[in-house]
Amino acid sequence: MPQLRLALAQVNPRLGDLDGNVELVVAAAHEAAQAGAHLLVLPEMVLNGYPVEDLAYRLSFIEASRALVPDLATRLADEGLGDLVVVVGHLDTAKDHIDTERLGVPKNAPTNSASVLTGGRVVTRYDKHHLPNYGVFDEFRHFVPGDETQVVQVHGVDVAIAICEDIWQDGPSAAADAAEAGLLVVLNGSPYEAAKDDTRLELCARRAREGSCALAYVNLVGGQDELVFDGDSLVVDAAGELVARAAQFEPELLVVDLDLPAATAPMPDRDTRFHGLRVERTVISADPLPAYEPVAPTVAERWDDLGERYWAIVLGLRDYVRKNGGSTVLMGLSGGIDSTLVGAIAVDALGAENVFGVSNPSAWSTDHSRTDADELARRTGLQLDTVPIAPIFEAYQSALHLDGIAEENLQARIRAVIWMGLSNQHGHLVLACGNKSELATGYSTIYGDAVGAYAPIKDLPKTLVWEVSRWRNRWAEERGETPPIPENAISKPPSAELRPGQLDSDSLPPYELLDAVLDAYVERDLGVAAVIAEGFDPALVERVVTLVDKAEYKRRQYPPGPKVSRRNFGRDRRVPMTNGWRESLD
Repeated sequence: MPQLRLALAQVNPRLGDLDGNVELVVAAAHEAAQAGAHLLVLPEMVLNGYPVEDLAYRLSFIEASRALVPDLATRLADEGLGDLVVVVGHLDTAKDHIDTERLGVPKNAPTNSASVLTGGRVVTRYDKHHLPNYGVFDEFRHFVPGDETQVVQVHGVDVAIAICEDIWQDGPSAAADAAEAGLLVVLNGSPYEAAKDDTRLELCARRAREGSCALAYVNLVGGQDELVFDGDSLVVDAAGELVARAAQFEPELLVVDLDLPAATAPMPDRDTRFHGLRVERTVISADPLPAYEPVAPTVAERWDDLGERYWAIVLGLRDYVRKNGGSTVLMGLSGGIDSTLVGAIAVDALGAENVFGVSNPSAWSTDHSRTDADELARRTGLQLDTVPIAPIFEAYQSALHLDGIAEENLQARIRAVIWMGLSNQHGHLVLACGNKSELATGYSTIYGDAVGAYAPIKDLPKTLVWEVSRWRNRWAEERGETPPIPENAISKPPSAELRPGQLDSDSLPPYELLDAVLDAYVERDLGVAAVIAEGFDPALVERVVTLVDKAEYKRRQYPPGPKVSRRNFGRDRRVPMTNGWRESLD
């Protein structure tokens, strides 16, 4: 069987930074060549970053992207990499595009494309077929679908190409099988969500078996606004058995040697049809390689479900700050578990020297809240300042004479003014520390604890906040390190401390019950009757659902944060704010 050394470049591009992304590709090509690779595959839209959203329509952006591709091919050849075959994802325009706007076609007919570069030229291009329009995706809005399957022959092996959603739908595997390809390479911009790595492996194995070919899956890594790309690139053989796998949440070049069947299909008919599928063929090199000693494949260790969530949030925060030109963050540290976990995450993401906490005790703050914030700072090394709010609160009250919830919320808003003032003065990005349970029920103060540039744990329910905090401490202990999160912050009853003796349980159900109802109503989109049918108390369900429905306007004004669940507040769930429909027992 012919051999082929394949390299999958799991890289972290910055959206819109075309020049910087080209440098990533060139660096990966040099590394692949040094490793002796014959074929290098990079992720979906790597030259532009992903998702480009409505930038896809902008002609200047499209043209800049299109110009990069032949220039990149020339540069690779000029730098001694002309023998390497490189498959790179980028933004382009439909091949049959006419420069007139047509109803039902995205402006300027953009495509989600992959070009094959070698020998200083672009030898062929594949346009993504299946454009997802569910969950976090709006690709049917942004792109024109392709209708060709590309097969390139590399050292006597037929290699088929697909992009991300294509393998989640029927078609590419059948095309690869019909074209008798030995390898199907798939370029991906697949966002992280909990346990998705298991689903991906199962899918890739099934598609490899269906296509009777090895399958190589390369994914982006890094944060982009609400999305986190976790890498997790992998290779399976034609039987669906795992051959190699890259790390999660880290850039990596995964190199693997494959024994693949020799090309047998006719060449080079440019419009062959197999079972109704149009296949365009390109011969790059028909001669098999002489035998060589293969490298041992590597399979990176996997994080467990809690570890995945933690490092996804760390990566999302780090990239949001750095890709937007920032370096430091600031947050209010109350000593509660939410802000304490955010503090630990920020230190892991940016380094303790770049994390600034502010304690804002009021007349009703407990002693342990102050000492727990101090203990977090001692354990992690973050900087902590104290700015008491009691004198400021008294000055406001002398003018406003508020009581009840208005009086409680005034304290939260005073704290927010302090954080934003320090942010403006010193250039820190403010982090909001609310969790998903609070966002769901509106248990946050708009223009108070809801202010900020980024909200790291907004997609973690409260019960998972505790679990992830315990996980982080266990992981530290296993490494012989000091656990970053004070035990008292985990064990004490949660409280906003806006009035004497206040506890979250005064106004919310126990979090174990609350999060279970929210999972049914928010994550799985069940109606009230269906939620009750799962065994929940009807009055509890109606109360929780009403809180969720009334808080939509607050969620729309909350900072972005990384998606780690099946369905986050933001890209995944879009409910109108002005909405007369209410779920009820009636």
